Amino acid sequence: MLNGYIELPEIIEKGEWIDLRAAKDIDLKGPYVVPARKDVDRKVIFNDVKVPLGVAMQLPKGFEAPVLMRSGAYKNYKVVLTNGEGLIDNPYNGDGDQWFAHIIPFEDGFIAEGDRICQFRIQLSQKATKWQKLKWLLSSGIKLEYVESLGNPDRGGQGSTGVK
Repeated sequence: MLNGYIELPEIIEKGEWIDLRAAKDIDLKGPYVVPARKDVDRKVIFNDVKVPLGVAMQLPKGFEAPVLMRSGAYKNYKVVLTNGEGLIDNPYNGDGDQWFAHIIPFEDGFIAEGDRICQFRIQLSQKATKWQKLKWLLSSGIKLEYVESLGNPDRGGQGSTGVK
């Protein structure tokens, strides 16, 4: 691991998606109940956890990366992504724009550094030009390569484009 980042994700022949790993150990706390009082109903509170995935990437222009939980994530850790799917768009490409998974644990547990919890693929975005689409069609596939710096300014984290 280097400065909170892990080794390059691996493209394997066995699957269509590329696995992402937890970049640090994560203690999971399941939901808890706030007891009812005279003026307040009983309430179940779910914790959300931001899991660093140990990578930041410069996607090619006209491309994006949907991030989903691995199929065994709920079985193994009793967690789900808070929004069902994450989306890394092209401008999220600074050295500090590390990918994260926001998850909700349904019971107490533990995710160890290096555990595979999410997966992603690179696909054309709706802003891809005809030439980017043609280049993708004629390419020999995806190649991930390690660099010391992406050379781009940080966008400022998840949700940095605002709410309005």
